[in-house]
Amino acid sequence: MLSLREPASARTGMTFHQMLEKIRYEGAYPTRDRAETITRAVLEALGRQLTTAERIELAACLPTEASHALTRQNPDPQQVTGRQFVKDLASRTGTTPATARWDTGAVLATLGHLAGPDLLTRILHQLPEGYALLFGQAELRRREPAAA
Repeated sequence: MLSLREPASARTGMTFHQMLEKIRYEGAYPTRDRAETITRAVLEALGRQLTTAERIELAACLPTEASHALTRQNPDPQQVTGRQFVKDLASRTGTTPATARWDTGAVLATLGHLAGPDLLTRILHQLPEGYALLFGQAELRRREPAAA
């Protein structure tokens, strides 16, 4: 397992500054400060949704500053769907749902890259419907057979 005491660049291959620049580019944000504000808001919101080992594993994949934002909040007792996640983020940040959806996609696409496909799959299986699209993935939930 990776150590949280290692320098961020050793654990992730990406510094916090590099992560913000990637998110700034992906989200077409005018400044690094804007990208940082959005990144922290999305990470805190996601941290409220993850409650298991996947939260710890994801934090270990991120630069230290990002992992602190992800783990700063206590998990919510009840998870919300991807749509509710975006609405809640819009409410907390004072933006529209469309802007919050854009912001979420810019941040979570980068997180998905840092997490890698195996951890991302486990995270998506833990979360309710609607998060795969926020991470830039196809929603591949199995449908339950209809009751006879």
